[in-house]
Amino acid sequence: MNPFSFQYGISDELVNLPHLREFELRKNTTVKFDTFPCVTSTTLRLYYIVEGKFEWLIDRKLVSLYPGDIAVVLPGQDIGGAMGFLDIGTLMWVHLEAGVRKKGGIALGKWSTLSSCDQQNIGKILSSTDVKVLKMGEGLNMLQQLHSEIMGQELGYLTRVNHLLDSLLILAARQSKIQSSVRRDTPELVLQLDEILRSNLAYQWTVEEMASLFGLGTTAFTEKVKRYTGFSPLNYLIKIRISETIKKLKRTNANITDIALETGFYSSQHFSTTFKKFTGYTPGEFRRLNVGR
Repeated sequence: MNPFSFQYGISDELVNLPHLREFELRKNTTVKFDTFPCVTSTTLRLYYIVEGKFEWLIDRKLVSLYPGDIAVVLPGQDIGGAMGFLDIGTLMWVHLEAGVRKKGGIALGKWSTLSSCDQQNIGKILSSTDVKVLKMGEGLNMLQQLHSEIMGQELGYLTRVNHLLDSLLILAARQSKIQSSVRRDTPELVLQLDEILRSNLAYQWTVEEMASLFGLGTTAFTEKVKRYTGFSPLNYLIKIRISETIKKLKRTNANITDIALETGFYSSQHFSTTFKKFTGYTPGEFRRLNVGR
C-alpha cells in the first residue's frame, strides 16, 4: 500500500466523516529532530506499526513498538517520541474525535453503533490497564479495508467505515483485557523458553524442538506462546535475537557478520534485512546512530 494522508477539513475523502480527523500511512525514511514532540492528545488515536521499531512515551510510560503492534492513546493522554522525533519505519494511524465521560469511558458521537454502556466500558478498559501496546496483527487488514472504503466510496461506505472503526475499538479493548490478565499471571513456560533460547541463540531451533522441551504438541505450544507474547514461537525467537544484537551493536565493536552468526542469523544479508524490518535501520546505520549512547 502506498503512503496516503487524509485530514478532515483538507481532504475531500473525509468530507462526510467529520469524526475521522486523520487517517494516514507514512513511510518515514529519515530522522528529523522535533518531529514528534510529546503532546497531550485531544483525540482518540490508534497507531499501527507496519515496519520498524519505535520508542515512544505514552501516558508518561516508555514503550517499544514492533511490526504488528497497535498503540491506543485516549483523549487527555500524552504521546510523543522518546527522543522527540519519529523513528525510521512505516506506520498507519487513525485519529478519532471523542469525548471523555464524567464517570469514565469515551463518548464517540452519533456515528458509532456502540451503546453508551459499551463506549463507557471500552474507555475504562483502555484507560485502567498498564498495557499500552497491543498485539493486534489483524488490525492491519481492518485498516486496509478502511482505506479501501474511503477511497472507493461505494454504496454504503459510510456505514462500513463506521463499523470498521467500532470493530477496531472492540478488538483493542478485548486484547487489552487479555494482555492485562496474562501479564498478571506470566506463564512459567514463557519464562523458561526465554531463558533457554537466550542461552543458545546460534542454534537453529524448530517449533517442534521447542515444543518437545515442554512435552507439548506444536499446536498447543504455539497457542500458549502467542497468547502471552503476541508472536509465533519462531517470530518470538527472532525478536529475542534482534534484542540481543541491539545490545551487542551498542556495547561492542565486534564485526557485524560475527554478531549475526553468534545470534543465529545464517548470513549478514539475512541479519541486515531482518534487523531493518524490526528497527527501521540497517545494523551499520543503527551502530553509527547509537555510538556513545
